[in-house]
Amino acid sequence: MGSKCCKSGPDKDALEKEKLKDEIIKKDPDETTVLKEKEKKEKGKGKEKEKKKEEPLLPTPPPPPKKTKRPDQEQKAIKIQAWWRGTLVRRTLLHAALRACIIQHWWKVTLAKLLEDRRRGTLEFYAQQEWAVVKLQSLVRMWRIRLRYWNLLHAVRIIQIYWRWHNCHSRGFFHGNYDLTATHLGLELEISLGSQMCQITDSIPFPIKN
Repeated sequence: MGSKCCKSGPDKDALEKEKLKDEIIKKDPDETTVLKEKEKKEKGKGKEKEKKKEEPLLPTPPPPPKKTKRPDQEQKAIKIQAWWRGTLVRRTLLHAALRACIIQHWWKVTLAKLLEDRRRGTLEFYAQQEWAVVKLQSLVRMWRIRLRYWNLLHAVRIIQIYWRWHNCHSRGFFHGNYDLTATHLGLELEISLGSQMCQITDSIPFPIKN
């Protein structure tokens, strides 16, 4: 009888859960979504556990082989091969280092030559500019000195003209002409003393010897 009642009658837990759901829906309808999500998560976890149980176990990897000791001749041959490979590697590295040093030395020499050429070019350009500036300065100075010299010459000539005119008016001057013949000498003179003028005309006979 007890078994029949258990089979036909509903579970008490299920009835309590349904009552709780109804009460939650009546109180707050939004909490139903939270309950549904929880149920889905519980179902998913149950499925994952079942899958893990159903998956077959992977075979374990075989253990690594144990290293067997080689004979002495093989070990010696391996050492010789390693030494020879090391010498070859060192030789190639040495050649590469020497080539790099040669290239670096050549590049430094070329850079020094380029710098020297640039310095020489800049010095020549500076010297040309300085020479041109000095030449222009000398030409300008020479032109200014010539202008001064010409002005001084002009002033000196003016002073000389005024001085000569002053001397002529203060001291006087004379000029004239003469006529020479076989028997007499004819003179015509004009003498000026300041503001006074004087003219002299005379004929001087020559004594004639018999």
